[in-house]
Amino acid sequence: MASLKFLFFVIIPISFFILSAHPENLHPLDPLTPSELQLVQTLITAQYISNSFNFNITTLTPPRRRAFVIARINQTTHEITVDLSTDSVISDRIHTGHGYPIIMAEEQEAAQALALQYAPFLAAVRKRGLKVEEALCDVFPVGWYGEDRVKNKRMVNLLCFYLDGTVNFETRPVEGATMTVDLDEMKIATGTDYRASVQKPPFRARLSAVTVEQPDGPSFEIHGHSVRWANWDFHLGFDMRAGPIISLASIYDIEQQKFRRVLYRALISELFVPYIDLTEEWYSRTFLDAGEFGFGQSAVSLEPLRDCPANAKFMDAYVAGLDGKPNKKSKVICIFEQHDGDIMWRHTETTISKKGISEVRPELSLVLRMVSTVGLTGCLEVKGTEYTNTQQIEEEVYGTPVTENRVAVNHDHFLTCHLDLDGEANSFVKLQTTRAGDPKSPRKGYWKVVSETAKTESDAKIKLGSIAADLVVVNPNKNYTQIRGGFTKYNVWVTPYNKSEKWAGGLYADQSRGDDTLATWSSRDRDIENKDIVLWYTMGFHHVPYQEDFPIMLTISGQFELRQAIQYVRGSNCSSSFSIVTGRNSARRKMNIPVFHSVYTPCTFPSVGGGTTLNEIPYIFNNDCMSCCTDNHTIS
Repeated sequence: MASLKFLFFVIIPISFFILSAHPENLHPLDPLTPSELQLVQTLITAQYISNSFNFNITTLTPPRRRAFVIARINQTTHEITVDLSTDSVISDRIHTGHGYPIIMAEEQEAAQALALQYAPFLAAVRKRGLKVEEALCDVFPVGWYGEDRVKNKRMVNLLCFYLDGTVNFETRPVEGATMTVDLDEMKIATGTDYRASVQKPPFRARLSAVTVEQPDGPSFEIHGHSVRWANWDFHLGFDMRAGPIISLASIYDIEQQKFRRVLYRALISELFVPYIDLTEEWYSRTFLDAGEFGFGQSAVSLEPLRDCPANAKFMDAYVAGLDGKPNKKSKVICIFEQHDGDIMWRHTETTISKKGISEVRPELSLVLRMVSTVGLTGCLEVKGTEYTNTQQIEEEVYGTPVTENRVAVNHDHFLTCHLDLDGEANSFVKLQTTRAGDPKSPRKGYWKVVSETAKTESDAKIKLGSIAADLVVVNPNKNYTQIRGGFTKYNVWVTPYNKSEKWAGGLYADQSRGDDTLATWSSRDRDIENKDIVLWYTMGFHHVPYQEDFPIMLTISGQFELRQAIQYVRGSNCSSSFSIVTGRNSARRKMNIPVFHSVYTPCTFPSVGGGTTLNEIPYIFNNDCMSCCTDNHTIS
């Protein structure tokens, strides 16, 4: 009887409420009334039993009195429709696409409260000399910028500010202290700071681990400073100024049964970084990093599994200190085989498909890596200003405002490589396409390749593409920065070999005056046809900073390749000729610059290449395709 009485008292209020939830004289478009909202909540919660239940949207769906609800139930988004006229749930659909419902005010308040309970954030505030009680954080959407996030993770960022006497806290951001909150778990998922020791990877969506395994060990052999891999053999040196130096790079000629040298020496000759700011404090910031600081001297120890993969082998190096005594640099170079899943060569025969002829050869590379830290790395160099927003700026600031009172200054990066070829008499040939016509053919027009052999140094100077500087009239006698960095005027230079001509910025780069540079040597316009020649290649780019670059800037990569081209003579295999491919990121420019005249072959041939980032100096050797060359003597 007691239990019946209990049930009776429970049912009566509910029945009474339901009867009162249908007010009369409502317009079909009137918003849901409080009693209707309560009815919706009662009906849905009675149908779903969950420890994690959030209503994110409850709205009217006219013309009938129906409520549409978006709710997070057990970290899943539900779309629920309630018919208020029948007091029932008539549909429930689970959302499986991208996106999440709105961030409710209660969720924002709960997320904000997490920051003041998060020990790493409190420590970061104190380390900045700020008062914890004056710090506050607000919720910001993380947005979407192309990344593939882990599903069912509803995240927001907490960006923090500082009060201390003002309510205009947004003008006082606590830079470098950002937290990411999992709203479903209502806990801080990650917190970031400038320092890697504070950052907790992964920084975005969690990625599955990638393991590099070589059960039989590496394919390369290291004997002292000699390295042999596939059919390549070369010497790996180290220089206080240049860092790693590749010498005597040779490839094994299967038909001749001997090694054939293709590169006598390759090194980074200079990195020119002029900041484009004419103010008193900044105009002198034009750096010749190799010549003024030394790549080798500035080399840092590489971190296994971070700078280099698990299959890498490391090498130590020594440099002389100020007192002349040797200083050991541990693990400054790593060597490893890299397979990115790229295809080096493939062929499927469709004409005689019944034979099932199909062959694919993966591209493998041998990478030699060194990281040199000259000045700032991984962070933009900024200057302090009085401006807190761009509307205040009425003068040239020579850069991009990235945050209040800070401007990231425009600058350039020009890296020049010294490539002494095979040490024999060579010629430099430019292949250029030109339009042609034939009235006898219905097609009329076509293009053909015209070769031009450079006879002197001036013939070999090449600018790849068009640059803004071509449109500017300057007085070179007054542009002292360009006088010192004159070797950046062209992408390609070719000079006759001279033992003293090794450093593009001059042997004595510090406070130099541009009288001993690659541009000065080449101005003599010496004969280079059928000579022992040196190829110089400069790659560079204008760095216009963006707010996304601040405070931590990701690596921007550029690279070029030296690729063999074939010379078909009496069935011989590949000749000692090269082409250069240059480019920045995915936008690549190609210009063939073979040493000898060449003809087309369907093969892909071995290449010796070098690449660079702002801090990284790797050399890359591609695996041999000599068998491809010898298997396909027919030129098509």
